[in-house]
Amino acid sequence: MAVRQRVDNAGGTRTLKPSQFDYHVATSVEHAVALLQQLGSDARLLAGGQSLLPMMNFRLATPSALIDLNGISEMTGIEQQDGTIRIGAMTRQRALEFSPLVAEKLPLLSEAIRFVGHLPTRARGTIGGSIAHADPAAEIPMALLALDGEVRVKGASGERSIAADSFFQEALTTALEPDEVLHEVCLPALPHTVGWAVEEFSRRHGDFAITAIAAVLIPHDDDDERLEARVVCAGTASRPMRLRAVERALEGDGISQSNIKQAAMQAGVGIEPLEDQAASGEFRLHLARVLTERALLRAAARLNSRRLDHAS
Repeated sequence: MAVRQRVDNAGGTRTLKPSQFDYHVATSVEHAVALLQQLGSDARLLAGGQSLLPMMNFRLATPSALIDLNGISEMTGIEQQDGTIRIGAMTRQRALEFSPLVAEKLPLLSEAIRFVGHLPTRARGTIGGSIAHADPAAEIPMALLALDGEVRVKGASGERSIAADSFFQEALTTALEPDEVLHEVCLPALPHTVGWAVEEFSRRHGDFAITAIAAVLIPHDDDDERLEARVVCAGTASRPMRLRAVERALEGDGISQSNIKQAAMQAGVGIEPLEDQAASGEFRLHLARVLTERALLRAAARLNSRRLDHAS
């Protein structure tokens, strides 16, 4: 089935619509892989369509074919298995937003989802689509990295797992091979005694983040003074990035208010910031430092509160 280009020149206004493409409906992950092999590198997978379809309307993307994944039931759902939350890649963001399991075991993801676009965006958008699209300002890839998750993908050579730290390469570029389909997202459940927070700066609510920070603080079981820190920025660089200098400072010096302030000053270390019409690189680095401090203070407060609950 081909959907043809439509151009409206009425009244001197030229409205662009997608260029002509073929449309295919995949019935399984294996079928989608086979279609990718058959149709070649110009074919694109269609998940929620919240990023791809606007890009096609503006001719920023001109695929020769779309492969619709929306009919693959095996790619939806949220379940816990042996301490891991497994989420089908076609699970809608709205389902994650209201999932009791996600709220209990992955509270950082619940918080991050609320920054994603608007209600209609989240009602159609999928977790796998956002991750595979790899917009550097997107909240879900940032959360995947902060939660130390991985994705499961299938291709002609079989199935493999890719850790979040290896998946994102550059803006809109991932470690996926041309014939691979991201079909599942796997996230380790957070312990009860954990601190987390997401902070974001955008021009308006629902806009792309100019800078966003996700922070997770997990104490070691055998020593309340030692902890694992994960701090991730989005929107600042060409991909979501762990702020390793901040993490090392927290793990070495602790999470007192003064130590958090000092650690947050390291938020720009190793980052080559984006420069565009939305903000300068200098402003983005400033935001990274400010938002890191805010996120860490909130995460530390939550951690201390949960420690008290656990002790009682």
